[in-house]
Parts: sequence; structure tokens; C-alpha cells
Amino acid sequence: MTGQPTALSAAETERLTRRGLRLAQFTVAYNVVEGAVAITVGLLAGLVSLVGFGLDSGIESAASVLVGLRLAARLRHGEADEAKERRTLKAVAVTFFVLAAYVVFEGVRSLLGDEEPDASIVGLVLLAASVVIMPVLAAAKRRVALQLGGDRLILADAAETRICVLLSISTLVGLGLYALTGAAWLDPVAGFVIAAFAIHEGREAWEGELVEDDDDDD
Repeated sequence: MTGQPTALSAAETERLTRRGLRLAQFTVAYNVVEGAVAITVGLLAGLVSLVGFGLDSGIESAASVLVGLRLAARLRHGEADEAKERRTLKAVAVTFFVLAAYVVFEGVRSLLGDEEPDASIVGLVLLAASVVIMPVLAAAKRRVALQLGGDRLILADAAETRICVLLSISTLVGLGLYALTGAAWLDPVAGFVIAAFAIHEGREAWEGELVEDDDDDD
């Protein structure tokens, strides 16, 4: 699947699995804080895309919890339960679809309503921080997964983190342009971009193809 030719020792496999678990745990901790701030600021400012970004942080946290539980089970039992890990990937897919439905609903409501959101400096700073931190975290997860010979579960977790990077960029651009131009329709449009990303990744997670997207780095 990933072209890793060398078999790992049991000790090395355990070490890398523990590293994957620690990365999942960090993801949960970071995204709980990020999500709480984003949702609070988004609700106060009336920014649909920022609330959607905060919900995505919560979803990424939930997905990483599921991944972490499976990795912890591997460490306890010494092997992966393929059936349970496949169900975990499907659970991740469902959360993407839920996020997409929410953001589309709120975006349409915002476009049809008369309220205009406030610009949010805190939101812009939060998103900029995510653009810096999330790529590093995604790369670390992917590296561990490849060292494990192409671990599907950790690769899926890395893909979830990569989607957070894309969402951060799209939301940051939408809010930045709104702050500069005052065009209220830019915020729900950024939300629709989030929904499109979520549907795409959710479909690939459901079909078990999420891990195949980014094999161009060695």
C-alpha cells in the first residue's frame, strides 16, 4: 500500500503506535480549546464559517478520540481489530456529513437573513495559528503511519488533520476578505467551501479511500 519494505520489530511497532496515540491525544487537547474559542467568538460575532470551523474542531477531536481508543486497544492486545477499525473510519465519515449539513443550513439561513456579521480579530488570529500548527501535526501523523507500513487508521487521522488545514485556510480567506470589503455574503460562501471539503473527505472515508489521497511525498 505504501511501499514500506522492511518488517518492523514488535518493540518498534509498539513505539510507533504509542507515538501515534500521543499525537491523537494532542489533537484532542488542542482542538477542544480551539473549538471552544472558535464557537464562542463565532456566535458572538455572528460568523457562520467560524462556528462551522469550531464544530469541525470538535469533530476532529471526536475522530481522534476514536482513533486513540483503537490504538490503545492495539497496545493492550498486541494486534489490530480490523472490523472495529473499519467501523471507526465509517464513524469519522458520518461526522463529516453532519458537519456539512450544519454549515450548509446555517449558510443558507445567513444568506436569506438580514443580519451582518462582525469582523473578528480573535477569530483571524485563531485561524492563522491553526494554519501554522495543523500542517506540522498532520505531517507527524503521516510520518508515523508510513513508518508503520501504511497504517490506515493513523493515515485517516492525518487526513482529518489535513482537512482542518484546508478549512483553516478557506475560513481565514473568507473572514479576511469580509474584514477588508464588508461583503457579508463572503462568510457563508466560506462556509459552503467547508461543506464541500467535508462531503468529499466523508465520502472517501466511508469508501476506505481517504488514505490514498496524498502519496506523493516519500
